[in-house]
Amino acid sequence: MTALPDDSWLLRIQPQPERITAEEYDALPEDICRAIEIVDGYVVYCAAPSPEHQTAARRLANLIELGAKSAMASGHGCLTVNTDVDLRLRDVPLLNRRPDIVLYRCLDRERGERLRAEHALLIIEIVSSGSETQDTTDKFGEYAKAGIEHYWIVRLDRTGVAVIERYRLDRASMLYKHIETFMKDQPGDLPSVHNPIPITVDWSDLEI
Repeated sequence: MTALPDDSWLLRIQPQPERITAEEYDALPEDICRAIEIVDGYVVYCAAPSPEHQTAARRLANLIELGAKSAMASGHGCLTVNTDVDLRLRDVPLLNRRPDIVLYRCLDRERGERLRAEHALLIIEIVSSGSETQDTTDKFGEYAKAGIEHYWIVRLDRTGVAVIERYRLDRASMLYKHIETFMKDQPGDLPSVHNPIPITVDWSDLEI
């Protein structure tokens, strides 16, 4: 069994001779889990997002949550929106990501249910200078293979959210296919979507 790290471990990550199991990950302190992801059993250190990134994620999550509340009032079922939360994509070898934003079906916390791919309805990743490959290639493929229906890639400018790229899973190929791209500077009415829930994108609410 791999020895669990102490708090100083994040400052001295070395090549890892052994993979971390799901059980070992679950035993880690929350402050360590918030700073890492696990890919094929190996630790990937996640740099803290910029204040602009955090603000954009919070405001976009608020927008998604408004849509979720309306959907629940219309009989959609219990929905939850969270930012920077553990998402278990696979147990062996362990694949655990922390998406910027997740819309998912409510979990049964009393039974200890954890957030897994089958609960997730929409994943949103906000691209930063160091996450282009992860968000547009690595996670793009992982989320699709896990069967998550909807994926948005979001890009920022100096004033906030500027671009939203929408993708939907093609079940035949288990790959994402581009649906449309919303751009803040594009003329016309505010963009809206109907899947996985109705959401209207008000760019003014997404300024930072």
